[in-house]
Formats: sequence, structure tokens, C-alpha cells
Amino acid sequence: MTQAPRHDPYTTTNAGIPVESDEHSLTVGADGPILLQDHYLIEKMAQFNRERVPERVVHAKGSGAYGVFEVTNDVSQFTKADLFQPGKRTEMLARFSTVAGEQGSPDTWRDPRGFALKFYTEHGNYDMVGNNTPVFFVRDPQKFQDFIRSQKRRVDNGLRDHDMQWDFWTLSPESAHMVTWLMGDRGIPRSYRHMNGYSSHTYMWVNGGGERFWVKYHFKTDQGIEFLTQADADRLAGEDPDLHRRDLFDSIDRGEHPTWTVYVQVMPFEDAPGYRFNPFDLTKVWPHGDYPLIELGRMTLNQNPEDYFVHIEQAAFEPSNLVPGIGPSPDKMLLGRLFSYPDTHRYRIGANYTQLPPNRPHSPVNSYAKDGAMRYEPARVGAPYAPNSYGGPAADVGRFGDVAGWQAAGEMVREAYALHSEDDDFGQAGTQVREVLDDAARDRLVTNITGHLKDGVSAPVLARAIEYWRNVDKDLGARVAKELDAG
Repeated sequence: MTQAPRHDPYTTTNAGIPVESDEHSLTVGADGPILLQDHYLIEKMAQFNRERVPERVVHAKGSGAYGVFEVTNDVSQFTKADLFQPGKRTEMLARFSTVAGEQGSPDTWRDPRGFALKFYTEHGNYDMVGNNTPVFFVRDPQKFQDFIRSQKRRVDNGLRDHDMQWDFWTLSPESAHMVTWLMGDRGIPRSYRHMNGYSSHTYMWVNGGGERFWVKYHFKTDQGIEFLTQADADRLAGEDPDLHRRDLFDSIDRGEHPTWTVYVQVMPFEDAPGYRFNPFDLTKVWPHGDYPLIELGRMTLNQNPEDYFVHIEQAAFEPSNLVPGIGPSPDKMLLGRLFSYPDTHRYRIGANYTQLPPNRPHSPVNSYAKDGAMRYEPARVGAPYAPNSYGGPAADVGRFGDVAGWQAAGEMVREAYALHSEDDDFGQAGTQVREVLDDAARDRLVTNITGHLKDGVSAPVLARAIEYWRNVDKDLGARVAKELDAG
């Protein structure tokens, strides 16, 4: 029986030219030197040498998937944003990550988890960069770079160092609330599917009538909150360092699509100046008794990327992507990130990163941007500047209303957090310890803190750390001191 001819696709160069061999270089004779004219070999070697782009300085190790966001409740009285209107369904991309680890680091290190989302709306991309915690370590972008360096590796030996971490934390008392989260159960989630997400930052919403509101987003996992103990996490770091990446991909591949129910807290615009603490302070949460959760919708991840590098490694999330009806708040960290995120993308993956598949809007782009490395979409304007006499897009403020913003008042100052009665650094962390955690969770918190402090922390920093936890909660501090035999 004659075998039917195969019709597999043939190998080509990057220019689409058929290749003569996948295995053998072009040489002079069987054992002779390789010829420079073997341009396909040279293309393969040169391409291989350039396969990597710089990894993210922060959130380098991660995973992600595509999905959909569906509105389940009418919040149009608070925002005119297209993606939050009743019955709306919006395609999206999510990326989860650790913060301090490099590309090859274990998924189960004790670390916050990034929770970055991109919504492909009718009016362009809306991005949200959050974490699996509702607060953060610092409230001012002036300290962000220093914080990250304290969590990375030492300059002299290239090793991670708990002394650097505690040195920064204990000299930065505003970190207390976040460190309480980090040292607690949620410091190591069981998987990306079993953790909540939070915008952490406060945003502004504007409704169709021009009324303004302050909002915080909460993404509550429908799979349930689950965590790993430190012992299990340490063991799994050796057994499967890609545990969380594998879990997310495999669950979607099996058809077990993870979901999150999305809520918002809404604060009337006028409440902010007189609230008992600064509502834009990233180290604080808004008590639900003051501003209860309002259901917004459901997020479902149902499609794995066909190519991890293209769709996840090249995904670029930036809080400056704000669509009509949504704006920034006076949150200093958010305002700093409006610049830093798009700037790092231009460095890491190029000036035209918004033309890459995961970053391309699903709505028309009418931009006067031009040229730059790797650009392949023409501007399609009458002239490459505005205004011009030859046609092309024109800004239409009347169509979308005023840009969401607020009016600042007062003189320029370096510090503006003494205007509210409860702007202390340790109060909310102490409330979390006393009123949120149960006895078992408090026991694990003490174990996690003392285990971390026993690993290479110097005596002066250790003394500050004990005082740090006494400021959070007197009894907690006493237990930490006792466990460390520090009196």
C-alpha cells in the first residue's frame, strides 16, 4: 500500500523562505568548516542570543490568562464607565505574580502577590494594578525604590537578606499594616485561584451627571481563601517551584475556570477631607462598616495563552490607562505609578509596546504617535501632528465629558498626612491582630514572624523589630520577644 504524502508545513526562515535542513549546517565537505553563507544558521544563532527581554524589576515571576468580566449589578449611579454599565460583558487579561522574586524563583516564597488586570473596553484599555492585599508597605513613591531594594538581594554576595528587610520595615513604621498581612496566612496563598485581589489604590468614579465618587475594588475568590503553612511552602519550593503557574494553567485546561466576585466600596467625594484618616493613604483600609461592599460583577478566567512569552511576558499593565468615567485619586503611590509603569514598559519591551498582542486595544486607535523601533501600525492620520488642516482625529471633550479629576487646594508640602485624626501607622495593624485574626491565626502569625526574624537579622534591627510589633499590639510584641528570648 502506497503511503500518502505528508503535507506538514515546511520550515522557513523568519522571512518565510523555505529552509533546506533543520539539522545540518552548511560546510566545506563532510568535516570542513562552517560557511558564513549559511544565513539560516546565523539567523537561528542570532535570534537565540536575543530571545530574552529584560525581566521585570518587580513582579518578574508570574502567570496569567485571558477571560471575561460581566457586570451583575447596576452601579451606573456612580460611574459612566462603559465596562461597568448594566449587562456589560468585557474581554480581559489577568496576570498574577510574586513581587520580589526573579523569573526562576519559587512560587511559594512568602511575598505579596500581584493582581494585574487589563479590560479591553469600547473606549480603550482600562488597567488595574493591585495585589492580593488591600494595603501596601509605603504610602509615598519616594520610598518605593528603596523598599524594593531592601527586599531584593545583597550587593556583596547576591543573597536575599532578612536583616535588610527588617531594617527597612522597622525604620518605616507605615509598613506595619502590610507586614502584618505578609506574616499572616495570606502571605503564602495556596494558589493564585485561592486568593483575593484588591485595587489597593483609591480611584475616582464619575457618573453621567458629573458627580464624583471615590472607590476601592475588591476581587473575592469564589474558590475560597486558602493558604500554605511556611513548612509546606518551603517543601513545595523544592518539589515544584512553578506550583502556582502550573495550577492556574492546568485548572483552565481542565475546564475548571476560576472566578472572582467583584465588589466596590464607594465614598462620596465630599467625605474625604473630613474623614478620620487620610482615605488616599495606601497603608490604610476603609472599614466596611463605614463604606460597605457593593457587588459589581464577576471575573472569569477561561483561556490560557497560546504562547507564554507573547501574551504574558510581554503583557504591559499601567494604571495610567483610565477610560472615561474613571480617574486617579490623590493617592501618592498611584500618582507615581502613572509615570513609572508605562516608562518601564518602554524600556523593557520597546517604545511601541502597545502594538503587541496582549496590549492592543480591541477598540480603534486614533493616535498621532509615530515611528520608533518595531512599529508596524501606521498612524493613519492626514498629517502627523495636531491640529492640522488635512483631516484625522480631533479630541472631543464634549463627547465624553470632563476628564475625571479633582481640584487640589493649599500650598505644596512634603507631608500631608497630619490632617486626619486617625493617621497613625500601627492602629489598623493592631485592629487586624486583635479583631480579625482568630487564636490559631495569631499563633501562626507569631510563628511566621519569629521564624523570619531568626534568619540572619542583626541585634539592633531585631530590637527595633520587637518594638515594632509591640507598637502593633502589646501582647503580640511580648510573645515575639519571648519566642526570641529577647525579654
